[in-house]
Formats: sequence, structure tokens, C-alpha cells
Amino acid sequence: MMDAGWDSRLLSLKSSHFLQTEEWAAIKARIGWTAEKKEWRDESGKLIAAAQLLVRSMRPFRIGPRISIGYIPRGPLLDWKDKGLRTRVICDIETWAKEKNLVFVKIDPEVELGRGILGSPGESPDEEGAHVCEELKSRGWNESREQIQFRNTVILNLEGTEEEWQARMKQKTRYNLRLAQKNGVTVRPAVLDELPLLYQMYAETAQRDGFIIRPEKYYLEVWQKYIQTGMAEALVAEVEGSVVAGLVYFFLGTRAWYVYGMSTGRHREKMPNYLLQWEAMRGAKARGCVVYDLWGAPEVFSIEDAMYGVYRFKEGLGGIVVRTIGAWDFPVNRTAYFIFQQVIPRMLSITRFIRRRQFQQEVQ
Repeated sequence: MMDAGWDSRLLSLKSSHFLQTEEWAAIKARIGWTAEKKEWRDESGKLIAAAQLLVRSMRPFRIGPRISIGYIPRGPLLDWKDKGLRTRVICDIETWAKEKNLVFVKIDPEVELGRGILGSPGESPDEEGAHVCEELKSRGWNESREQIQFRNTVILNLEGTEEEWQARMKQKTRYNLRLAQKNGVTVRPAVLDELPLLYQMYAETAQRDGFIIRPEKYYLEVWQKYIQTGMAEALVAEVEGSVVAGLVYFFLGTRAWYVYGMSTGRHREKMPNYLLQWEAMRGAKARGCVVYDLWGAPEVFSIEDAMYGVYRFKEGLGGIVVRTIGAWDFPVNRTAYFIFQQVIPRMLSITRFIRRRQFQQEVQ
């Protein structure tokens, strides 16, 4: 059952996230997840924490008893520096998971371990993040082997003037941005009828860069739902009247997230992706956002990492690396949890191989 006021209540929390919204729960409901919500208030009744728990019931081997797992994407939402509050919330989530007889519950809140690349001269550690990890371990939580969201990301500061934004960019990025502007690249909002075109470009990008994506129906629903509720915008870049690249970014409160980027192989030398990011930054700022999350950075900052090239692009925009504690699991049934962690990932690897082959055939 939808809670019409949930999204607006989330806005009172500084850590509000689009993956905790009613819209995300509705999307996940289409593929078998149910959602439940909890709120924590202080003595005056003010909302101080919130969590939307997604629960999935399944038969891992298609026979035998059903099991249920829980996931609180990018939550719970609270001030993690408030030790008393975080203890209260985590204790309640443990009880919640036991009452629902879950095998385990997973959380991946945006609790920072530090900013900057670990071991670099500009690194700035956050001791509170380390304390949170220690407390979770002491309570029986495990650092998850399955990271659903990116553990690390890159953020842009949208405060100040556009001239100040460019001053924070790398020289090569500023050059490529000007190159796109001078070579006839234009950027405009996409209309809903163009979302299938964005998916086609996304599929082409996935095949080119070697990652697996979901079927078209899923993305069209996500993009359309958030665009229609005013929490996302799709942009397309054109050259000579032809769409050559695009992106979809989300916004809630004072934060924006660049989540989906797509392009064709045409006119790449004209750097359309740089102008797309610039216009997304401007659009986010116009909506009151002060932070633009570029959604993802390598686990290890090495040239061998598959994400290193994407990271260099984001760094060039003036981005700051943010390292978080990642995903943590609270096992309720440790035997079932062991099976889930050891056996199911091997089964999923086979499923992903089959899906990769199907995807390649679909695209070709």
C-alpha cells in the first residue's frame, strides 16, 4: 500500500535518497519485492530516522521451503554521527529482521570512511565511519560479500558560480567541454517517447563496455516513473539533428545522482558526454541541489580496474572521491545465510553467463 506522504517526510532528513522513495518500492514490487517502512522520532515528535525495507521471498533451488531476505537500499537514513540514535535504529532493525524471520537483512548506508584516494596526499579519513564498522561487527554484522550499490563514489560540489565549477575541472576536461560547444553539439531534455531510444543507446554502451543490463521494460519503467514524479530528467546530446548520447539523472532535496549514461559510436570525437554532464550539473543546481553524485568509483584505484577510465572522466569534472563502509549483512539464520553466500553466488554466475549470451543476441 502506497504511503503518499513518505517522500515528503524523507526530505526532512539530510541523508534522504531516491532509492528510499515510494517510487523505488513500486518498481521493485513489479519483480517480487514487498516494502515496509519504519520511522524514528524524538521526544517532540520530529522525524530523526527512517528506513524502507525491501523483502524478497524465494525458493533458491525451486523446491523446498521458501526463504526471505531483506534489503534497505542506501539506508537506514539518519545522522550516523549520533551514536545513541544509530544504536537505537540498528537494534530495531535487528529485531525487525528477526520478527520477519529473514535469513538476513542487508544495509548499505552512505557512511563515509573518508574522502580522497586511500593513501594519497589529499586523503581525509573519517574516524566515525571506522567506529560504525567496529560497532556493527561487535553486534554480529558481517561486511557483505555482495555489494549491491557502489561502495565508493565521486561527488561534485555545485555551490559557487559556473566559473568556479570550471576552475575545479581538469584542464583537459575544460578543453573537451569547449570542444563540444564549438563543434555543434547541443543538449536538450528528452521526451518520454524517446526513452526507448535511450535504452537502445544504453544497450549499445553495455555491449561496448562489457557490462550486463536488465531488459528494456525495467529501465523504461524506472525512467518514466521518476521523470513523471519530478525526480529525474533525461537529457540527449545531438549532432546535426541526430541523437548520439544521453543520460538520466535523479534529484531529491539538495542532492542529485547521475545513474545512467549512454552513447553511440557516432561523433565521439566531438565529446558530447562532457556537454551532457555540464547541462546535468546546471539542471541539478537550478533544482536546488548542492551535491551531484556521479554514482560509482573503483574499489581499488588502479589502472587495471575496469572502472578506472570512468573514474578519470569523473575526476576530470572536479569530482571528489568519497569512500563509504559499503554493504553489511545481519544474519538471522546463520546456516541459511552460509548457504546463501556460498552456493547461490555460483548459481548466479551461471545465470549471468546465460543472460550475457542472450543480451548479445538481442543487441545483434
